[in-house]
Amino acid sequence: MATDQLFADRYRLERRLGVGGMSTVQLAFDTRLERYVAVKLLAEHLAADDGFVARFRREALAAARLVHPNVVQVYDFGTDHGSGRQFIAMEYVEGSSCAELLREQGQMRPDEVVDICAQACRGLDYAHRNGVIHRDIKPGNILRNPEGIVKIADFGIAKAADDSDITRVGSVIGTAAYLSPEQARGEPAGPPSDVYALGVVAYQLVTGRLPYRGASLTDLARQQESGPPTDVSFVVPEVAPPLAAAIMRALVADPAQRYQTAAEMERALRDGLDGVAPPPVSEDATVALGGTASTRMLGGTDPTRAMPPQPRTRSHQPLQPLSEEPPVARRREAGPAPRQARKKRRNPMPFVLLLVLIAVIVGGYFYLQSVTGGPSTTTFNGGLQQTFDDLRGAIRNNTQ
Repeated sequence: MATDQLFADRYRLERRLGVGGMSTVQLAFDTRLERYVAVKLLAEHLAADDGFVARFRREALAAARLVHPNVVQVYDFGTDHGSGRQFIAMEYVEGSSCAELLREQGQMRPDEVVDICAQACRGLDYAHRNGVIHRDIKPGNILRNPEGIVKIADFGIAKAADDSDITRVGSVIGTAAYLSPEQARGEPAGPPSDVYALGVVAYQLVTGRLPYRGASLTDLARQQESGPPTDVSFVVPEVAPPLAAAIMRALVADPAQRYQTAAEMERALRDGLDGVAPPPVSEDATVALGGTASTRMLGGTDPTRAMPPQPRTRSHQPLQPLSEEPPVARRREAGPAPRQARKKRRNPMPFVLLLVLIAVIVGGYFYLQSVTGGPSTTTFNGGLQQTFDDLRGAIRNNTQ
């Protein structure tokens, strides 16, 4: 092909890879470096808009600073003088996007989802540390090559975090279903906004459906503010609760209570796959839970574990709090037992032995008197009377 037929005097455009709201991406061959690249072209009807052109070029400058294994590399940008169209030439990634994987499989295994999202977290964390917010994380912008390497593509509407005047105040950028609540309200996006969008992607990959299904941006915002989406483990019971909690934590409405960095989200996802749940949202968290965004969390309840209301089958009386003190202590506080309850029957054996002893003494007495001729009747009667008195006293003492 002649040089004057090349786009920007360098690229031979071959086939279209995708179409976005403000650009088209085409596969092209770089005739100078002899490699395939993806060329992103600003839409023709926007080429005359100075605001869009400025944002498009700012994107190229921001994205060109990012060199990371999990980020699609930007090689070149500029203007095609023949058509006047702005372009960015970037790394071409063979393989499939997560959008294509969803169309083919419907949903994916939890371990596969964690692998994809964890790699995406690495790319996002690198971009965030370099001051770049993606602002349009979605399945179509997460690519996986045949070797299993995941790369984030299309920083087409990313903006440098230190340059907040690229877009007009209140404008909303990004695919609606993946917008964080603060973006839906037109507020500035930050790293937690990308974390939320990646949480939506993880939810969709593992369940096969979006957490919210709003017909419009207004409807989506209303659903987000009304409460958390259905728990992942309720939609797909095979997903372990710790992993479900890790995904749901990224979808908390309050950005201050989400993962504050993508690296934190990566650790939580990997821990969740290993059976370790993330810590609960703090007690002071203000999140959208069963009402408005001003709902106050009590007792460290984690909104990421919210479940659909269950039908009530019968009423229950409130349970009394269980005492923590041991039963022995409670018995001591009850006071001494009644005197009658502590009485025990005496053992009759001492009484029987006493009777036997007295009988032996009396028998011995009579035996001695018979041998010696015995005392007078008066003496005998007195001794016998004393013996009977002793016997009566013994019986009385042992039968009280």
